[in-house]
Formats: sequence, structure tokens, C-alpha cells
Amino acid sequence: MQEKHPIPALQRALGLAMIVAGISCAAVQLANGRARAPLVQTTAVASQAVDAPHIENARLETRSVGASLDATFREIAATAEKPEWVGYRVDEVAGEHGVCCNNNWNDGDCGTCRLEKENSGTTRTTHADGNLKLEGSRQLIVLYRLEAKQVAKIRVASDNCTLDVGGLPFLWLTGVRPSESVALLATYVRNSDFEDRGDRGIGNGALTAIALHADASADRALESFVTADQREGLRRQAAFWMGAARGKAGLLALQHMAKTDPSSDVRAHVAFALSVSHESGALDEMIRMAHDDASSHVRGQALFWLAQKAGKKAVGTITGAIENDPDTDVKKKAVFALSQLPKDEGVPKLIEVAQTNRNPAVRKQAMFWLGQSNDPRALQFFEKMLTQ
Repeated sequence: MQEKHPIPALQRALGLAMIVAGISCAAVQLANGRARAPLVQTTAVASQAVDAPHIENARLETRSVGASLDATFREIAATAEKPEWVGYRVDEVAGEHGVCCNNNWNDGDCGTCRLEKENSGTTRTTHADGNLKLEGSRQLIVLYRLEAKQVAKIRVASDNCTLDVGGLPFLWLTGVRPSESVALLATYVRNSDFEDRGDRGIGNGALTAIALHADASADRALESFVTADQREGLRRQAAFWMGAARGKAGLLALQHMAKTDPSSDVRAHVAFALSVSHESGALDEMIRMAHDDASSHVRGQALFWLAQKAGKKAVGTITGAIENDPDTDVKKKAVFALSQLPKDEGVPKLIEVAQTNRNPAVRKQAMFWLGQSNDPRALQFFEKMLTQ
């Protein structure tokens, strides 16, 4: 512990004078417009005072939302000539995950999000015991980077992350309503071209943020993104988040898409989205797609993602496709799906197909994947074939 030294009376008086001068200066700044807080390296005390997240290297300022978030945000953006960040907090959707500022999933320990460092925005921390932390933060930080009077980036971070703002101003908004946040973010989703920008675009950041809101307005927004008149890139991305984050409401929307979306590419992506859903009905819908979809591409993708889910239902559907699907390419994809099952399930089925299937292309495919399995039972099968 460092030794404490007495402070002379003159030094205390000087310190008091500096505090008074600082308060006077801030008052003048506030009278003339938005005041900027000094750069802080760590802001634990300031963060607690304004309910802001953990912040480093920022000129921190707080502001309460006025009549609406949209009006407040547009007023802020209209004066944002130079780079700055704006953020606020909303409730985060339930789930066994957290998210860091480059949309990287984590196990609840986010570390530091370096907002101004491209392509490496997170420093992950891990648990000493190697176990996942199943109950992460239930609060989400939504972040906007403003420059030249417009939004340049949108990111999200779990509330337990530390935000390194790189020395830029950081405006923290309080009193944000979740539904107004979703409405504001939706404008950036609809105005974005998902076909060209993919994961790097503003729209994708906005879509991710919407999907992680614990509010029914997020479900309605996502449903509006998957109507047939929306672009395919947006429908695919929204479908993923319905499966990954939106629970029962997301499953219902995916079931509807699986039956009605006019694009086979989108329906194939729906099969993937169903595979990441934790809802009990997702597997049944994947099985239906593998059986009934009019597109062989979609049936094949459904079989592939079924194999990743495994289970007795999946095995029955995969082997049924090998026997009964009219398209040889789908049969071959089903053989590949067998190779993705746990070996105790997949290898015996592959041997059975290689021995008994009437289609030579299918038998050849089964033998190929047996050769890739490195399983002793596959070696015994080949030895038996060669000695006959």
C-alpha cells in the first residue's frame, strides 16, 4: 500500500480553485452547445454515475432521449462532423451466449471490444476451468459510429464487455425504449444491400442488433424482412437469426418460409436456420423438407443439416432418401449425410448401402466415404470385398 502524504493548505486551495474553474468551463460549454467530457482511461466512477457500460479511452457524455429515439438520434447525427460513437442499453434476448462488438459469439466473458481497431474488435477471456458460462449478460449494448453526419457502422456488445473507444467522443443515451430501438435499426436494414456487403455492411450490424433485442417488436421486424418482396440476401440473413435467437416465434416464421418462399436458395438456407434452432419442432420441419420440397437442392441441404443434428429421426429420413428419393444427386447427398453422423451410427449404414443399394453411383459414394472414415469396420469391409 502506498504511503499517504499530507496535502498542504495551499495545494488544497489550488485544487479547489481548479475544480471551480472546471465547473465554470463546463457550464459555458453547455450554454454554447454539447459539452465534451475529458478523455478518460478508465471510467468506473463515471460509468456508475450515468449507468454507462465499462468504457476506456473515451470522451464520455450522457444524454437522455427526448420525445423519441428517432428524433434524438437524428439530431445527434446532424452535428456529427467528426467520428464519434453513440450507444445505449436494451434487454438482451435469452440464450446461452453473449456477443462481442464484431458479432463474435462468446461464452459470457467478452473481454475488451476495441471499437476503432478493424477486424480484431474483441479480446476474448476464458474460464480457468474450461467450462462454458451458460448464463451470460442479459443486457445488450447497441453501438453506432457516426461520421460526416451519417452512420458508418453498427455493432453490438454484451453488457459485461469493456468498450475501448480509441480516444473518440462517446455519447451514452438513457431512457431508450426497445421498440423504438428496433424501429430505428430497421431503417438501416431496409436501406442496405445484403447481396453486395454481406456480413460487413451496416445493415447486417443492424439486423444482428434487432435479433438480440428481448422485445416482441424484434419478431415483427424480422418477419417483415422475409416477405417475398424482400431481397433474397436479406431473407437468408433474417432466417438465420430467426433460428439462432428468436425461439418459438422464429420457428413459426421459418416453418412458413419453408413452405412458401419462392426461392430454392432461400429455402435451403431455411434448412440451415432450422438446424441451429433449439425448438423441438425444428427437426420435424427439416424432415418434412427432406421428404417433400420440390427442389432437389433443398432436399439435399435438409439432409445434410439433419445429419448435423443426428438422432434416430434424422437417420431414418436419411436412409429413406437413399432408398426412395427419385434424384440420384439427392441420394448421393444423403450418403454424405450418413458420413456426418456419429461413427457408431453412420459407418454401419454406409456399409449397408455399399453392399445392397441397387444404384452403382450410390454404392460408389458410400465406399468413398467409408474410405474417408478411418474406421476399423470400414477396413474389414474392404478386406472382405477384395478377398471374395
